Amino acid sequence: MPAPITEEQNRLDREALLDAAETLFYAHGIQAVGMDRVREASGLPLKRIYRFFATKEDLVVAMLRRRDRRWRASLAAHVESVPDPRGRVLAVFDWLAAWFAEPGFRGCAWINAHGELGPSSERVLAEVRSHKRAFHDQLSAWVRATGVPVADGVCLLAEGAIVTAGIDADPSPAGLARAAVERLLGD
Repeated sequence: MPAPITEEQNRLDREALLDAAETLFYAHGIQAVGMDRVREASGLPLKRIYRFFATKEDLVVAMLRRRDRRWRASLAAHVESVPDPRGRVLAVFDWLAAWFAEPGFRGCAWINAHGELGPSSERVLAEVRSHKRAFHDQLSAWVRATGVPVADGVCLLAEGAIVTAGIDADPSPAGLARAAVERLLGD
């Protein structure tokens, strides 16, 4: 009889599953990737996968939620290393430029999920909205610290740069958006 699976092994298997799903869904799309492909990439049997996540939708929601935490934490670490408020806002666009230039960049995972699934998955749509709201709030707080009331415009420029860079496979929208934000913030 095999040894029981430890809590640590459960955690490692769950992370490996989420890693595999995120890589596949981001690179190929949610609908194009079947659970057998996730099984192959994760190295876990389907029975074990479905113990972690009863449905593919559950897996997608968990993957987006985890990606949100990592994505926004990485952004915050970069931005908050800049000492002045105006510089922090501009650092958002420097961080975006670096992200856009990464190999395998395919745009915003949340916009991609929404584009694929639209309103057909209320839970995925709720996760997309949650991420967008959290990003907006995070960016708005940095903009408010400058004392210039342009948070919504800066947020739209950031989102527009993300979508445009994803569609065009070109990191230059981050620089264009950064230049526009510099003008919005003034001296």
